[in-house]
Amino acid sequence: MPEQSERPRTRQSEREPTNGGKGNGEGAAGAALDLASDLDAIAAGVRESFEVGRRVLSYQQYLELYAKDPARQGRDASRYLRDMFLHYGTTTVEAPWGKRTRYRLFDLPWAEPTVQREHLVGQEEVQGEIFRIFENFGREGRPNKLILLHGPNGSSKSTIAACMMRALEHYSALDEGALYRFHWVFPSAKTIKTAIGFGGESGAARGDKSFAHLEEELIDAKLNCEIRDHPLFLLPVTARTKVIGRALAAAGVTEPPPEWLMRGRLSHKSQQIYEALLNSYRGDLKEVLRHVSVERWFISRRYRTGAVTIGPQMSVDAGERQITADRSLAALPASLQAITMFEAFGELIDAAGGLLEFSDLLKRPLDAYKYLQLSVETGEVALQHQNVQLNAVMIGSANEVHLAALREHPEWASFRGRLELVRTGYLRSWVEEKTIYDAQIAPQVRRHVAPHATLVAALFAVLTRMRKPAAERFGPNLASIVASLSAVEKADLYALGTIPERLDADQAKILRASIREVWEESKIYPIYEGRVGASPRELKTALLDAAQDPRFACLSPVAVLDEIEELSSRTGEYDWLQQEVLAGGYHDTRAFREHCKTRLLDMWEDELRVASGLVEERSWLDLFERYVRHVSVWTKGEKVKNAVTGQYEDPDPTLMQHVEKILGVKGDPADFRRGIISGIAAWSIDHPGEQVKNQVVFPQHVRRLKETTFAERQKAIADLCKQLVTFIEGDGRGLDGTQKKNAKASLERLEGMGYCRNCARDAASSLLRWRLT
Repeated sequence: MPEQSERPRTRQSEREPTNGGKGNGEGAAGAALDLASDLDAIAAGVRESFEVGRRVLSYQQYLELYAKDPARQGRDASRYLRDMFLHYGTTTVEAPWGKRTRYRLFDLPWAEPTVQREHLVGQEEVQGEIFRIFENFGREGRPNKLILLHGPNGSSKSTIAACMMRALEHYSALDEGALYRFHWVFPSAKTIKTAIGFGGESGAARGDKSFAHLEEELIDAKLNCEIRDHPLFLLPVTARTKVIGRALAAAGVTEPPPEWLMRGRLSHKSQQIYEALLNSYRGDLKEVLRHVSVERWFISRRYRTGAVTIGPQMSVDAGERQITADRSLAALPASLQAITMFEAFGELIDAAGGLLEFSDLLKRPLDAYKYLQLSVETGEVALQHQNVQLNAVMIGSANEVHLAALREHPEWASFRGRLELVRTGYLRSWVEEKTIYDAQIAPQVRRHVAPHATLVAALFAVLTRMRKPAAERFGPNLASIVASLSAVEKADLYALGTIPERLDADQAKILRASIREVWEESKIYPIYEGRVGASPRELKTALLDAAQDPRFACLSPVAVLDEIEELSSRTGEYDWLQQEVLAGGYHDTRAFREHCKTRLLDMWEDELRVASGLVEERSWLDLFERYVRHVSVWTKGEKVKNAVTGQYEDPDPTLMQHVEKILGVKGDPADFRRGIISGIAAWSIDHPGEQVKNQVVFPQHVRRLKETTFAERQKAIADLCKQLVTFIEGDGRGLDGTQKKNAKASLERLEGMGYCRNCARDAASSLLRWRLT
């Protein structure tokens, strides 16, 4: 998680007022706290932030601001969102199937740690699709489609929208994301001698000073513009077009302005006020604009301002109400009191200028959202007394079942033309899946989380999502290899790029070069990989239940395995438990549980061997690196330098034969050796400028050496496990001095790996019971 210093630097306009550096406990040992002085400092900070942030402007002041950066001040909602994506920047994510671009806003880098837990894990392809759509909206001049994220329940659709809304909140508080709207201000009679609506002096006689900065006691009435019309809408369309064109040309902006800005009109209420004032002032626009207060506004999810989520209700999401009867309007000039004014309200209005999310959109009856089809197409929503212009990006979510039903509807073709479908499936890398549980579940369990507890859950979840490849979709060299992949092998291929050890050198090379092709194979299928399987929600519940297991003081992976077994027994509740088991172990949840248990035991055994100190962790790596060095000079017919004597000698045949025997090399060793060198060359081509790491290029060979080295010490490890359990449970009673010393040293090493005394004991005792006895 990023440190505070790594978060994006903010400008003055977003800074929170401080207490002048005084801590909560200052003065406890001395004089009494002077909270009144603290309040003065806070008030001064708020005042400074208000003024520096340019919160209230006259119309003339806003025009000056617009002229300085017309592209930024003239954005519609889709360009605002696009620029927000670009503001937070991107990072490149490495994966076995290739590099991906990740938009950093989904990491919530500005947020507090408790909020950062809700960041989006993975889904880089979805992020890229959303940004592409925003780019297209910008080119077309307005958001003319609804973005529909579709996928299984729990596939991060709501998280994607929530991250974007959090980013909108933060971005709107920055100078780069400043947003402005206008309100109407009507001063009291004592402020201006001539009453509006009854004729009077000319603008020259009264002066051109705006009413925007009047003190509250000098104002009789103030009318808000709920639709957040752009201030430039107050200029006639023809004149506005010229102003915008001149400003963009002067700033060197080549991108055409959005359609909303060029053709937009005032809302019904503002248009009536504008016309009444213009009549009262006999066509003097500058006098009308004196009544305009341009104010900065901020996006807020809590207050449903520019960021709104709508549930699957059955009503139209906008309406209007008459406001003329409001008693506060009695203070309006006579020329306005006779006008019947209506203001719009509802979620479509609240979301103006930002993002509107339709959660579970397709759960509504079709007639309940038919209006959206026309609204998205025209950019307006029709109310009784006005057509409200929409300036909001609409994004919805739907599960695959409801989307499939809509596809069968006679009007599907009509709806399809106004939708941007973005597939959002489950994650298929257990490494990424584990990140979800580490961030969102581990901090909630209020007890120590044992190593591998979240990994077991993540591995099981991803295994249930694996889809057997259709071999006929691949070329002849790859088809047989892909057809032989088991669900476990495929999951490890996606997560780590691990190539099955059973493949020969040529097959391994082909598969390594084709991981992306395997990854993308099911894209065209309705039942794509990542559509069916265990949801993160179900595994989160299993983890939380496991944390309450009274047998363990920690969140234990053993308890997680038990909860997964219980979850797997509920075959009547989940589709993924009702699938036919296929060759390669696909959909075999019993086999998945056994594999998770086996892998857990492997990890425990590896860690206990390392903790024992009996085998140096790098010993097998050093052995393989020496082997590769000798093979390299052997293939070139050269000599190798002896690290001890400094003399150049022939490659050591004994060393090479010893390693090849451990690796189980069959056939001509010369072919195997040449395959090693070819593998290094191929990896170097794919990773230019990177240092070759044998454990990355040849993980299966390094693992075989490691297992052989450890196997020689298995009895010693079993003895250590017994001693470790005795040391923790009985304070070492029954152990001699050497055994106590070894057990203590091993426990300290395990604690360095994230274990506590309790889960170290659980790991040792479980390993004894299930494998080493």
